[in-house]
Order: sequence, then structure tokens, then C-alpha cells
Amino acid sequence: MLTRRSLYRPVAVLLALTLAGAALQPAPAAAAPTTGAATVTADVGTLAATAGCGRAPGLNSGTHTIQSNGKSRSFILRLPGNYNNNNPYRLVFGFHWWGGTAVDVDTGQTVQRDVWSYYGLQRLANNSAIFVAPQGLGNGWANAGGEDVTFVDDMLRVIEQALCVETTQRFAVGFSYGGAMSYALACARANVFRAVAVYGAPRELSGCSGGSQPIAYFGAHGISDNITSGRALRDRFVRNNGCTAQNPPEPAQGSLTHRTTTYSGCRAGYPVVWAAFDGGHIAAPQDGAPGDSGSRTWLPGETWNFFTQFGGTTPPPGNGGIPTGWARITNVATGLSLDSGGSVPTQSMLKQWSYNGNSNLQWQLVDSGGGFYRLVNRTNGMVADSWGDASNGATAVQAPWNGHVNQQWRLTDLGNGRYQVINRGTGTALDSGGDTTVGSRVKLWAPDGSPNLQWTITAI
Repeated sequence: MLTRRSLYRPVAVLLALTLAGAALQPAPAAAAPTTGAATVTADVGTLAATAGCGRAPGLNSGTHTIQSNGKSRSFILRLPGNYNNNNPYRLVFGFHWWGGTAVDVDTGQTVQRDVWSYYGLQRLANNSAIFVAPQGLGNGWANAGGEDVTFVDDMLRVIEQALCVETTQRFAVGFSYGGAMSYALACARANVFRAVAVYGAPRELSGCSGGSQPIAYFGAHGISDNITSGRALRDRFVRNNGCTAQNPPEPAQGSLTHRTTTYSGCRAGYPVVWAAFDGGHIAAPQDGAPGDSGSRTWLPGETWNFFTQFGGTTPPPGNGGIPTGWARITNVATGLSLDSGGSVPTQSMLKQWSYNGNSNLQWQLVDSGGGFYRLVNRTNGMVADSWGDASNGATAVQAPWNGHVNQQWRLTDLGNGRYQVINRGTGTALDSGGDTTVGSRVKLWAPDGSPNLQWTITAI
């Protein structure tokens, strides 16, 4: 059995790197070509079972290896003991800490074997969930170029082709570096995962590509463990979820207790919960005593209750209907918003950017008659334009309004607050290409079911 030292290793190493001034955080993750969530799975908002339902299981419990971004990547899979291929299951990813392994998560051996398997959640699931323990490169989650997010996309594709999964019930949990990886998924795949639990993440070590969409968020952090960073990570989703900002109560040092706060004012279906405890960088805190305990920790129970509160549908992140005033137009696959780039020349390309309130990212949808709209940018007054190029992959541009059909767009309502934005002149739709790189171009593509071509329109 491994000692707890492996669990605490992230603390010492992170502290050493911080003091040395080393830059551990990678640049924001950029997704690989569209082989991930954009082509993999049903969207989290759509109640659906996967292709593996009704079939003999194509995967069994144990270690599996797949190719992702040209590399061999592995994960451990745990099926319910009474797996039924006609029952859509929750799917829970457990990400290990820096220096930990998939085996550590699967067995729970660094705290209490079996009892703490998958951060203590497998025991509580009582055969109601499929669990996945991915193995990070170099026992970490640097997510260079978005490769770890793509790995998750590829695992989802393989698992959901082989097994019966409820697509509105995907979850991620992790501690330390694993918490940072769960946070990266909250940023980049809010349309894929229903909720995340982030334990003791030091900061955005795995990046935060996108990061503008709501997702149900549970954060846990020790008050002696650089809690300022944990609060900052939490507060992104306090804002995204429309919750009322507050300073939730935290326990006193030396009290050996925890305080859990559910934020008020959040959008329906997008809660934020914050659990602060009197302790340091640990993943299985207990009340009344220091250190980890697999059997006495309160954290798995609160996390499992958070995950299992959600039903089979996800409320839309948009506000419903077409706003008449200024709005942000956000891609479902990338979480990035449509951006004019500011005061730019005619025929400049449209881009995607993380929403920050800048007027470049604000648009007015003006009714042009016949069920079509022009998309007017707030900064430069120009409108979105196909330039008459009907080829797949053509660049969407902008120009002063002239009334031409190339500047008129039909908003096809897909339900759940999502729209395809289809050009009147070419018949092609605005497309993110699944590229989560900030500043990446917006393309045009023949309409299909990909979330790359789906957008939410939210009044500002």
C-alpha cells in the first residue's frame, strides 16, 4: 500500500516551483481538430442514452488504452456489479493529483483501500454509476495544447459507444492537479458535463479554455491551503451561474470543522456550493480530527448528494427567445463568444473570444423581415457577412450593412436555448470548428448536428 506521502507530494513540489518562480501553468488549452466533444456525444442538455444502450457491453472493468492526439493514453473503468445494458448510467470521471495515478483513484489506496475508491464516491453510488480513472501524462494534467481535454473527449467517444450512459449525467471530480483538470473541463466542456467537484485546486494549472458557460460547481478547500486561489476559481462560476456574490462563512482555524454554503440567486439547475474546512492540502478531511480518513470524511457524501440532485434534463444556458437589445452570442462547443475584433477594416474575419464584457463581443439581432436577422456589432456597427462563399470552411467576415442576402441570417431554434445561425445567401451556418483557441476564426459550414454549429444568445 502506498503511503500518504504520494497524496501530499503536490504540496511540496508546487511550493518549490512557486518559490523558484517556475511557470507551471500552461497556456490556455487549445482543442485538437474536431475529434472530441464536438463529434462524440449528445449534448448535456439533451436527455438521451448512448449508442451502447441495448447492446452487450463493449468494454469491461479494468485498464484500457486508446490513441489520443497521436499518443497512447490509458484509463481504468469500473462498471456496476449488476450492469444492465438497458439502464442509462451516470458517468463519473475521477482525476488523480500530481504524482498520483489512476490506480490510486480506482483503489483508494492512498487513504483507505476500497472505502475511498474514486474519492469515496463508488461506495456511495451503490452500482448506480460507471466510474473512470484516467491516467495523466507524467502523472499530471498539464493539458498542453488542450490534449487532456481531447483525451476526455476520446474516452467519452469510446465509452459511450460501448456502454449505456445517460448523457445528462456526466460528472468530474479531482483533487489538487486533478481538481485543476476538473476545473478545465468546467471551462471547456460545460455543455458536456453536468457538474464538477473541485477539491483543493491550487489555481488554473490545466488551463481554462472558454470558461464563460454555466455549470453546476462544487468546490472544497482547506483554509490553510492557499484558499484564496480556491475562492477565485469558485467565483468564476458564481458569476457564470448568475449567483448572488457573497463571502460564505468559513470555519475558524483550530476548530476541526467544516462549513458548507449553497449560493443563492443562481440560475435554476446551476447551483454553486462551497465547502471550506479547517485543514490543509488534503482530499478526505474529517471533522474532529486532523488529516484524511476514508471512513469518516464528510466530503464524499456532500459531493454525491450534489451530483445526484440533478434530473434527466439540463436547463438551457441561454435566456430563451431572441433578445431585442444587445446580446452575446456564444458557441456551445467552445464556450467562446462571437467577436468582431473591434475597429477593423471591411471584410475582416469574425473571431471567437472569452466573454469579458467588451463591446466587441456584443451584438444586436435586428429583424430584417422574412424570418431573417442582421447581426450588428456594438463596437464598429458592421454586420456579419458570408461574402457569398458557400464552401465549407469559408471564413465568416463583417462589412457595413447593404441589405444583401449575404448579410442576413436565419436563427433556427434547436431547443434548450440553442440556435443555428444560417446565412440566407449561402445556406451555410456559423461554425466554431470546435477550436477553443481564443482568437480563432469563425467559419461557415453546411448545417449538421454538431455543437460546433450551435450558439446561445444571451441578453446583456
